Amino acid sequence: MAFRGVDYFCIDSLFSEEELMVRQTARRFAEERIAPLIRDCYRDARFPAELIPEMAELGFYGANLEGYGCAGMSNVEYGLIMQELERVDSGIRSFVSVQGALVMYPIFTYGSEEQKQKWLPRLQSGQAVGCFGLTEPDFGSNPGGMRTRARRDGDGWVLNGEKTWITNGTQADIAVVWARGEEGVYGFLVERGTPGFTSSDIHGKWSMRASVTSSLSLADCRVKESDRLPGARGLKAPLSCLTQARYGIGWGVLGAAMDCYETARQYSILRKQFDDRPIASHQLVQEKLAWMITEITKGQLLGVQAGRLKDQGKIEPAHISMLKRNNVAMALECARLSRDLLGANGITDEYPIMRHMCNLESVKTYEGTDHIHALVIGERVTGVAAYK
Repeated sequence: MAFRGVDYFCIDSLFSEEELMVRQTARRFAEERIAPLIRDCYRDARFPAELIPEMAELGFYGANLEGYGCAGMSNVEYGLIMQELERVDSGIRSFVSVQGALVMYPIFTYGSEEQKQKWLPRLQSGQAVGCFGLTEPDFGSNPGGMRTRARRDGDGWVLNGEKTWITNGTQADIAVVWARGEEGVYGFLVERGTPGFTSSDIHGKWSMRASVTSSLSLADCRVKESDRLPGARGLKAPLSCLTQARYGIGWGVLGAAMDCYETARQYSILRKQFDDRPIASHQLVQEKLAWMITEITKGQLLGVQAGRLKDQGKIEPAHISMLKRNNVAMALECARLSRDLLGANGITDEYPIMRHMCNLESVKTYEGTDHIHALVIGERVTGVAAYK
């Protein structure tokens, strides 16, 4: 059955015709091309790389960037794409999010014109794949403690360090690597095949199984000065990239929550127990569904307002922290409640619930944990930082 959408509070009335058209295009692609593949991909821990050029043709990569072949969509349109992709699987949304927000955005924002001309059209068209190397084995929530070092050497730089939990790592033709130099944090574009640069996949994951997750190693890896992002100086540069990605996550998880809710709603109407009545007729079941639709609706309103503020240039990182923190926690609880309503069926991959639940456990942690975003919001409302 085709997904009809989740719109309890006439949220669609807040979207323009163009925004609804973008959502419908993404929804059709997700249902026709991703959905038939995703269960086997998750079982086999395989990313469906065959979809990379198709998503490029639809303008998904760097969709909210201007020029260099990018679609130049609004941030609301971009958010709706993320919603529809993650409604099928977080791993697919993560690929698109990393490509656009964590690879194309830093090149677009901090790169030289030569770097933009070389990489952005290739990344937008899917001819090249990128990854973002910030997280390290010992430093996730505290990126300022990074141990990866950049040492000036003649007319170039020598990089040494390790990065881990890197989405798209072994797929990437280009890695945006962040390293500490004598004068602060710098960003570098490190191409696949550069001597001293290697990558390996992380196996044994119970979450994000349809996504490639890797470790990167830089051992006396020499790059040219022209490979450094000239506009990126200090930790604010990589953090600004994470802000872009977190915005997409805040929208994406709405899709996962919608899929869990709609699956549970339909199941509760069809499943009969106790005098051959549908379980939807029981008060405890309706209470769970009422909670889910209420929280999804609130999350939708957060997403729309965040998108409007972003398009107006008025959004703050603390706003996006609230969007990401609230919506991920809400989506994860929707997955858990839906699993409960489906009973034993909820743990099988005949239904998407357990896959969403496992994926969302990662989404809750990456690109800023729930706790870190709580502290960002706390600092915003009190003026007092409490990170230590």
